[in-house]
Amino acid sequence: MASSATPSSAGAAPNPKKSMKMLIVNAKKHKHSFVQFFAMTGILLLSVRSLGQKYRIHDLEGDTSALKQEQESLTQRMSKIKSSLLHEASLDTTGLLASRLRLLFDEQD
Repeated sequence: MASSATPSSAGAAPNPKKSMKMLIVNAKKHKHSFVQFFAMTGILLLSVRSLGQKYRIHDLEGDTSALKQEQESLTQRMSKIKSSLLHEASLDTTGLLASRLRLLFDEQD
């Protein structure tokens, strides 16, 4: 007894060539929808990338602010150390240490 089942019956595996052909036919039939879908996908991807860049810029601005504060702190600290060294050098009676420090700091008295 021979089976009269066709390849498109529920028990048979779908033909890959036929499914690809149907996909192309559907794409041609609904070309406007596919173009719109790809355009919207592109816009979505650009938006996600832009949002990521926005947060990166925000983080970099925070880093810039922290670095500026650290630079100001270091500048003040260097100034205090410099003035402290000059003060200690001025207590020296010979004046050699003070003159050497002024040469190092490019200061004139």
